[in-house]
Amino acid sequence: MENEEARSTSTSSQALGSTLHKKHLSMLERLSNREQIRLDNSLARRSDSDSHSNLPSSSTAFLSRFSDSKRSIESRIAQSRLDHPTDPSQVRSLLDNISASISDLEKLVAESSYFLPSYEVRSSLKTISDLKQALETLNSELIPRKKFTFKNKAAKKDPTAEPNETTPENPESVSTKHGNLSFPVRVSPGFRNKKGEILVMNFKGSDIGEFTVSDLDSCEVRLTGSVRALFIHRLSNCRVYAGPVTGSILIDEADGCVFVMASHQIRIHNAKGCDFYLRVRSRPIIEDTSGVRFAPYCLKYEGVEEDLRCASLDEETGNWANVDDFRWLRAVQSPNWSVLPANERFEVVNISTLGGGTDGN
Repeated sequence: MENEEARSTSTSSQALGSTLHKKHLSMLERLSNREQIRLDNSLARRSDSDSHSNLPSSSTAFLSRFSDSKRSIESRIAQSRLDHPTDPSQVRSLLDNISASISDLEKLVAESSYFLPSYEVRSSLKTISDLKQALETLNSELIPRKKFTFKNKAAKKDPTAEPNETTPENPESVSTKHGNLSFPVRVSPGFRNKKGEILVMNFKGSDIGEFTVSDLDSCEVRLTGSVRALFIHRLSNCRVYAGPVTGSILIDEADGCVFVMASHQIRIHNAKGCDFYLRVRSRPIIEDTSGVRFAPYCLKYEGVEEDLRCASLDEETGNWANVDDFRWLRAVQSPNWSVLPANERFEVVNISTLGGGTDGN
């Protein structure tokens, strides 16, 4: 009898132990699952945090690179004042190297402007403007020269000479400032002081790097081929059709004009009532400008596709409609510019089929 009770007790203990063991395993499984869920949530939060921290990484990298380049240029300018070569050719080489570094910095801003906040673009361009002014001051200190004014230079020209194109032996830039922007007025090849004319220039096969179009009234300008930089000043009721510009286009003072252009960067100052048909790698910049409209590039001429490809402008970026107005800091759309309605746009402007014109070659 006692043995039966012992066996019964043993069986009950084993059953109870088995039940407790199962409960223990179940509890461990629940704890394990809970811990796994906690870890998963933690990893998810960390991943989300990492993704947010990576959002400004491009901007951070730009600011670091920009700051390093700025300090390097400032240091070279300061060092050049203390210890510079006496040979004029070496001085010129020194200044050219610093100028090239500033140009590289300006190109960096242009290429990065699509992801930078507007205020960072403005601040960077202001820094570049200050560096250019410092280099100009250094240039005048190391290479003293007589006071130069563009108007006096133009007044000395022979009035009987061909006025369509100006090609001095030693082009020299003169800075003119309007508001917060500084635009160079260059003594370079160009069209100047014309009214009611058709002006044609083909850059193919030429060594012209910069071209100036200034002081035109009711003219049509046709530029084919590629040029490094294009400077436009004081145009009224004009039409300007231009092939690709591998660097920058600067426009200062334009009223009632139409521009069809492709470039890596374009800055527009003091324009009113103008239409711009653009293909541009960075965002167009306007300042002190009103009543301007933008549309995609629509120029055609023989060889334009090859010219665009060589200038790395063969792809449409859509930046023609992504305009930065430096005089409009509010979050809402600037009232100074708009997208040109589709039913008011030129579909194609084929300057190869247009007649007439004064050839600048």
